[in-house]
Amino acid sequence: MRVNLLLYGVQAVSSKEDFPVVNETGETGRRMSRVEVRAAVSLSVIYSLRMLGLFMILPVFALYAEHLEGATPALTGLAIGAYGITQALLQIPYGLISDRIGRKPVIVAGLLVFALGSMLAAVADSIVMVILGRALQGAGAIAAAVMALTADLTREEHRIKAMAMIGMSIGLSFAVAMIAGPVLDGWIGVPGIFWLTAVLALAGIAVVLVMVPRPVVSRVHREAEAVPAQFGRVLRDKGLLRLDFGILVLHMILTASFVVMPLVLRDEVGLPGSGHWKVYLPVLILSFLAMIPLIIQAERHQRIKPVFLFAVVLVGLAELGLFLLPASLISILLLLFVFFTGFNLLEATLPSLIARQAPPDCRGTAMGFYSSAQFLGAFLGGAFGGWIQGAFGLHEVFLFSAGAALLWWLVAVGMERPRFLSSYLLQIGELDEDRVHRLAGEFAAVAGVADVVLVPEDGMAYLKVDRKKLDEDTLVRLAGKPLRGS
Repeated sequence: MRVNLLLYGVQAVSSKEDFPVVNETGETGRRMSRVEVRAAVSLSVIYSLRMLGLFMILPVFALYAEHLEGATPALTGLAIGAYGITQALLQIPYGLISDRIGRKPVIVAGLLVFALGSMLAAVADSIVMVILGRALQGAGAIAAAVMALTADLTREEHRIKAMAMIGMSIGLSFAVAMIAGPVLDGWIGVPGIFWLTAVLALAGIAVVLVMVPRPVVSRVHREAEAVPAQFGRVLRDKGLLRLDFGILVLHMILTASFVVMPLVLRDEVGLPGSGHWKVYLPVLILSFLAMIPLIIQAERHQRIKPVFLFAVVLVGLAELGLFLLPASLISILLLLFVFFTGFNLLEATLPSLIARQAPPDCRGTAMGFYSSAQFLGAFLGGAFGGWIQGAFGLHEVFLFSAGAALLWWLVAVGMERPRFLSSYLLQIGELDEDRVHRLAGEFAAVAGVADVVLVPEDGMAYLKVDRKKLDEDTLVRLAGKPLRGS
């Protein structure tokens, strides 16, 4: 059992538009309000439009880059992954800036920067200009600001639902992009895809200005955004660092593989670039279906660690098979099915593991560094993939990726068995110091409560609980407010 009292200051930004918030008695609806649904849907649209633009290039750019001035395999890989380094460096600062000047101005500015980067890449006639355009795309790093605005616009008991909607939109964007990229390449070419990406970003700005509600108060939400005072604490947590390393490796492998996969499909399988969607469509559908029973084993039967390690093995075996086996349509289909089954499974389980590993009040900070590691992995995958292709050949990129998966497995095998605890937020209101200390002890004594962190300035208690053992009625009585779990 752990009990902490935190006394961090919080800065708030007010606005005028009305928004339904928890009332003085703490009464809230069980269902999301219309404004909350509108906020969740519109922010999901904004996020998905941006990610769609980033992902559509992945399955087609390697073929297009051959016609650019100064193109080499190394520079081609750098162009594919360049967005990742600027995204990794800037997303947390953007979120912190949005705490001071407001969410919407930061999101609009980020989408405008993203659109400008897309336009620069569209008119580029050299690989260097495309690299600059892709880096500028990544500089429109709005992820943290979008999550913070989501937290501003939703009550505690519905926040997880809203963020889950955004997460699902990202996964859907990736699947659509992998199929739409080759189709659109055949219709409008890669410059046309970049122009379309710019249009989607501008459409996102319109959604921000017209559809997204304006919150009454913007404040720091520890469960949704990074808090600078927690950086050292999170970066010293070996369990969280192990998971950050995992998402970095996963997206490094993905990006490195697709530096060369379009070339393998065209040159060794004989499939024109505009027809590559015929490979990705069945692979993505079948791999998603194959993932579902494994997710059930991980969560319902509490076997998340063995399932997680099995997924890493699937990714590694698929990459090794792509290196060893002669390239044919059947072998590529089979191995990509294995790869994406493991990939989808890891994409689903890693955020869950982060939430379980992070201290109750550090979830937002932990997720911020996790996201930065993910984008850094995309950058490294493009850089390493392109360099290895130029120095050693196409299939050696798959060997590199298999070796990275093996290293990841060796790092992951030592992780502790995850605790199957849920995050809980309780509103405690304004309390004096004595009452805060007494309340912390009372919460800690409730059956099913594992960790307690009270933040008086937020008027919130952050808990980790075992839902099967939790005495929920007692928690409600002690807090005098409704609660939210995830």
